[in-house]
Amino acid sequence: MKMQRRNFLGTAAAGAAGMLAAGRMAAAPIPIDPSAVVPLGKELKVTRIGIGTGMRGWERESNQTRLGEQKFRELLHYCYDRNIRLIDMADLYGTHGHVARALQDKPRDSYTLITKIWFRPQGLNEEERPDADVLVERFLKELKTDYIDICQLHCVTDANWPNELRKQMDLLADLKRKGAIRTHGVSCHSIPALKAAAEEPWVDVVHARVNQFNFRTDGPMDEVVPVLRKIHAAGKGIIGMKLIGEGTFDEVQRREALKFVMNLGVVDAMIVGFEKPEEVDAFAAGVAQNLKAAAG
Repeated sequence: MKMQRRNFLGTAAAGAAGMLAAGRMAAAPIPIDPSAVVPLGKELKVTRIGIGTGMRGWERESNQTRLGEQKFRELLHYCYDRNIRLIDMADLYGTHGHVARALQDKPRDSYTLITKIWFRPQGLNEEERPDADVLVERFLKELKTDYIDICQLHCVTDANWPNELRKQMDLLADLKRKGAIRTHGVSCHSIPALKAAAEEPWVDVVHARVNQFNFRTDGPMDEVVPVLRKIHAAGKGIIGMKLIGEGTFDEVQRREALKFVMNLGVVDAMIVGFEKPEEVDAFAAGVAQNLKAAAG
């Protein structure tokens, strides 16, 4: 896991190139789309792979915004053209405007927008944390859209979050009834919070950190996975994150981690904080390889 990100990307890209070359040599390629549209809970269908825009995200900056406007736009277009159209954002990352400008000429129903509301004391420069209805009104303007597909409460950690954040949950439920958002839920950062999400009827979609190396996850997988199964059985959508260790895994770990999460059968969509086109291609190739193996 100590491999540097630059080395990881080079190795992953080389691995992807090898897999793609092998595919071209096959006599009868299997028609499997790694970025196909899949169900996410009861109310949405999204592309299986999504782009995260919050690598090292803090105080409305991220590695994606640090690329600069042009390179970030090119990256988003690269993903869009490869049918990676689930776009994960947050107020904390400062990426709303970038995404809105990049997708301004694309049909609104051709992509899925996720954003998250930050209520924690650190992370944003301003001290005030307005209520969810005020924030969503701003988000809609920043995103230049009439609706947000998924609006999450960001980074919940306490088992009692459904009581502590009930006012915000009720406001989001009202916004859903009005059509300003399509679904709501939580991004979990602890086992107790994840367990609470499994029990809370208000939750439509959960962001969960999943990899068998337990790198920045909510806990060991033998504790996390049973909760994920319970969430999935309840009809809630699950978006997996931290799947390949934020680029820190070596090629073998990356391959094992991707196989692990895809074999669980409960993670509906996968978010990765892509920063370069090569990283997109490498991950998509790995997903395709696992799909082919599952298809026999």
